[in-house]
Amino acid sequence: MRFSELLAALESLQPEGDRWLADDPPLDGAAALDKAQQGQLGFLERSNAMMAAALAHCDASAVLLPADDESLHRLARQQGIAWAASADPRLSFAEALDCLYPRQRPTPGRHPQAVVAPDAHVADSASLAAGVVVGARCHVGEEAVLHPGVVLYDDVWIGQGCELHGNVVVHSHSHLGRNCVVQANAVIGGEGFGFVPTGRGWRKMPQTGHVVLEDGVEVGCCSTVDRPAVGETRLGAGTKIDNLVQIGHGVVTGKGCAFAAQVGIAGGAVLGRGVILGGQVGVINRVRLGDGVVASSKAGVHTDVAPGEVVSGFPIIPNRLWLRASALFARLPELSRSLKRLQQQVERSRQP
Repeated sequence: MRFSELLAALESLQPEGDRWLADDPPLDGAAALDKAQQGQLGFLERSNAMMAAALAHCDASAVLLPADDESLHRLARQQGIAWAASADPRLSFAEALDCLYPRQRPTPGRHPQAVVAPDAHVADSASLAAGVVVGARCHVGEEAVLHPGVVLYDDVWIGQGCELHGNVVVHSHSHLGRNCVVQANAVIGGEGFGFVPTGRGWRKMPQTGHVVLEDGVEVGCCSTVDRPAVGETRLGAGTKIDNLVQIGHGVVTGKGCAFAAQVGIAGGAVLGRGVILGGQVGVINRVRLGDGVVASSKAGVHTDVAPGEVVSGFPIIPNRLWLRASALFARLPELSRSLKRLQQQVERSRQP
């Protein structure tokens, strides 16, 4: 594929945007800017001394550059590297990867070793690999892909275009909307952690609810989304979940949330639209996070958070206060000694 052909396929680029094609090089792949070789595409998201140095020593045939940095444009031209300007080079690079590495969808149909209940509905355009088990009354929509070892319990709904990777388990009455992706070994709709303490030990609370993944939800490897005792656990459309994330029973999220690895959200928490949780953030049960809340890595969210707030620390405090406080941590021993000296001086001054 020629660079000009690639640019024509990128929706995020303006057709009349700044660019320099040099000899319109052919491209057969992409790589990070400091690793790219001839025939490959790289990108540079923002300008700084390190990135400029990487571009100056780059062997890529073409690069995507920030639209607002003419110095980078000149540098690429001087290096003889074809380039195009983008308002969002990372987005343009993502689109380019789709073009350079087109996805190969499995052939529709059922592998002979797939087991499908007689009353399940599986669309003709769906693909079921070896070892797939589809329970009674399940629905598998058009162009859905179930990779080896996927298990659907009874009464599961898999929407159009969903892709479930190896060994995913979806429990009864779970509902996946269109174009959901569930990565390997994740579990959707497993029992929530519900037990009642009694004098004779723990009494199990039956988990009779269900899980709903709205359209475009993606769940990472080995993550779990639990069903509640009653009602539903619901992840809003377009929500993205990293690996090893625990979504507790009865959690409800708005659209477009993003949770990094090892996030844990306890039962009954309600999250608004566009909430972002960094790695290892913990959210206690039944708290409410408003639209656009951001919690940085390892934050302990123990109370409600107003829309748009950025919080950090354990327990959480406003991010700006956390940054100021954390800057003092290394100086605490010195400050403690200074305080003791001042206290001693005050005590001596009070002596007759």
